[in-house]
Amino acid sequence: MKAVTETRDGIVVDIEVSPKSKTFEIIGYNKWREKIEIRIKSVPQKGKANKEIVNEFSRLTGSQVEIISGLKSHHKTLRVYNLSKSEFLHILKDKYNL
Repeated sequence: MKAVTETRDGIVVDIEVSPKSKTFEIIGYNKWREKIEIRIKSVPQKGKANKEIVNEFSRLTGSQVEIISGLKSHHKTLRVYNLSKSEFLHILKDKYNL
């Protein structure tokens, strides 16, 4: 999965965001765009969507998460600290069957 890259302090994850959903969910991996597709409840106003993304990924992984690019875009890059690529993929497989 090219959307996840391991770094020395954790992983970098490329995502594509669809706002205004009923729930937060990771819906799959887009092989063409090489991004993990997610749906969020929030609207993209005043940082609400970005806060939801950071909070949900922090809760999902149990790690500190920050958005390192794409603050005003549907395409974002997240940094997840202290987590390996294999651990992250295991979480996705267990929770979302990816």
